Amino acid sequence: MELAERFMNYCRIDTQSDPNSGTTPSSDKQFNLANLLVRELKQLGVSDAKVNEYCVVYGHIKANYETDKKIGFIAHMDTSDQMSGENCKPRVLENFSGNAANLNKDLNIILNVEVFPDLAKTKGKTIIVTDGTTLLGGDDKAGIAEIMDLVQYIHEHPEFKHCGISVAFTPDEEIGEGAKYFDIEEFDADYAYTIDGEEANNVEYENFNAASAIVKIKGLSIHPGSAKDKMINASLVAIEFNSLLPEKDRPENTEGYEGFNHLTDIEGEVENCKLEYIIRNHDRELLDKQKEDFYKAEKIINKKYGTGTCAVEIFDTYKNMRELIEPHIEIVENVKKIINDLGLEAASKPIRGGTDGAILTYKGLLCPNIGTGTRNCHGKYEYVIVEEMKIIVEVLKRLVAVN
Repeated sequence: MELAERFMNYCRIDTQSDPNSGTTPSSDKQFNLANLLVRELKQLGVSDAKVNEYCVVYGHIKANYETDKKIGFIAHMDTSDQMSGENCKPRVLENFSGNAANLNKDLNIILNVEVFPDLAKTKGKTIIVTDGTTLLGGDDKAGIAEIMDLVQYIHEHPEFKHCGISVAFTPDEEIGEGAKYFDIEEFDADYAYTIDGEEANNVEYENFNAASAIVKIKGLSIHPGSAKDKMINASLVAIEFNSLLPEKDRPENTEGYEGFNHLTDIEGEVENCKLEYIIRNHDRELLDKQKEDFYKAEKIINKKYGTGTCAVEIFDTYKNMRELIEPHIEIVENVKKIINDLGLEAASKPIRGGTDGAILTYKGLLCPNIGTGTRNCHGKYEYVIVEEMKIIVEVLKRLVAVN
């Protein structure tokens, strides 16, 4: 099966995770892709391929030369809860202009270079897009397709000498639970890579330290006709709370190593209101300062409206893997050398987000991140560059090949 065809087949399977389900996997439909991948792995000679009750797929390919070395590759099956992937209609645009693509004429949804300047770099290349009504799912079905293309190559080329290979596909990465039930011993690799980034030349090994905050506001509902000096409108107090946090720390005002506080959800009325935030920073001490901003705002609100009006809860979710990867930086440098040998300029930039790899690194499996060729993730303007996908497959081949 051709790489692009394989990828589009996966995109047509809706695997959106659900942050509110309280189950693992968070949506049963993720099993539809998991079961397909197990069947394909078995057809490609991975006889021990399986999916467990938590919707984690495992498979192993034994080395075919004298070595104990085992490298792992991981990608996640779920897609973002921010936009649906149901009824995804992927299509191929060959020899793309690098200027604009009319994704949906009826709805006037246009992918254009004025909004997305990096699109100019795709001139003459082949890209895969949607019809503008769903996300594509390149995050992370491109990574899955690239790993499966490697497996197919090994199956069809028994003369290709390689080390031991472990593959895994996880659910629920988009809601921060992809590694929750990941069994490192069963995976059985010396170290691994998540194939879950964007640019093909990028190898990532530092990510945000992450926390989440829940802010609950308790108001006092009084008939508006007699509310003077009595009513406390929880929704308005919530807006006031948010205004007490530094405006410079909002994601739309940050880049690179700059952290942020992102208001992801607000729900309420006069009597009660709840705000949900994600808090991010590459520097752990700076993250702590951002947390303190929340507690300072809590004190200000309670002083103004009364004790118990505002309650802040903050939970740590994952850490920056850099401090554990750097002592073993050769697993990053090996990939960068291969990328340079393939004619690209290898780079490492901080991940402005999280990854299964960060959690797995702290569980004991070193796991930096490799790109997939995907752009504009989590929305209708997502696209994948086929040429970059092919480069990633070649990177994976050279990683496992006999030196």
